[in-house]
Amino acid sequence: METEDQQLAHQLVSKAQAEALRIQQKFSRYSQDNIVWQINHANGQEIIPDTETALLLNFADQCFQLSDGLFDITSGTLGRVWKFDGSANIPTQAQIDDALQLVGWQKVRWDKTTLQMPAGMQIDFGGSGKEYAVDRCILLLQEIADIPLVVNFGGDLAVSGARQNGQAWQVGIETPDKNNQSDYVLEISAGALATSGDSRRYLMANNVRYSHILNPFTGWPITQAPRSITVAGSNCIQAGMLATFGLLQGANAENFLEEQGVPFWILR
Repeated sequence: METEDQQLAHQLVSKAQAEALRIQQKFSRYSQDNIVWQINHANGQEIIPDTETALLLNFADQCFQLSDGLFDITSGTLGRVWKFDGSANIPTQAQIDDALQLVGWQKVRWDKTTLQMPAGMQIDFGGSGKEYAVDRCILLLQEIADIPLVVNFGGDLAVSGARQNGQAWQVGIETPDKNNQSDYVLEISAGALATSGDSRRYLMANNVRYSHILNPFTGWPITQAPRSITVAGSNCIQAGMLATFGLLQGANAENFLEEQGVPFWILR
């Protein structure tokens, strides 16, 4: 943000922090007292989620349809067998096949009001949660102050407009394997940027690098995908969706993003 009002600055930071923590606590699959825990432990029973959760479920359903099933919030179950910690620990095909039995949004009944999943299945909003938090925070802060703002959560960000001097904000894109170094600097004065990649979550075995982006049909990492994709969009959740869609396309990422007509940057 750009302001000389220290009290306002503290107010805005506190507001953004509180909203980010609220979203994390409500939608993290690692918590045991939130709506995601209730859904994941419903054991086949129906759940009627609140309005905000329903909106995220609708978005997940839309992503599933638009990606032909590649973006699937039930695929987090595969995380039980894949641990992307930089090691060489590759799960067996039998372990992957066992996990795949609990993957598939098409197995879920969601009628915009009531959710029912087969026992043992789980959902994970991790593929869009951070971007959703960015969008929520920038909207809340704009209600408080009409000043240039940037909300940046780990490289996924949104801005409220150009800086006070009329210039764009400058944002570096981290180069894979270069320890937080940025070889590319973008300028943004409106909208949002989101980046998806495998610079920190991967496995390395037999000189093969396995990305954490998994194919929900095979249970294996997507092959020949770029190391990093950054997409610009009108909001962060849209940009994040397209960046992830691009990675899921593997070797066809660039062609796919060109067809979407959005600005994008690919690092291999």
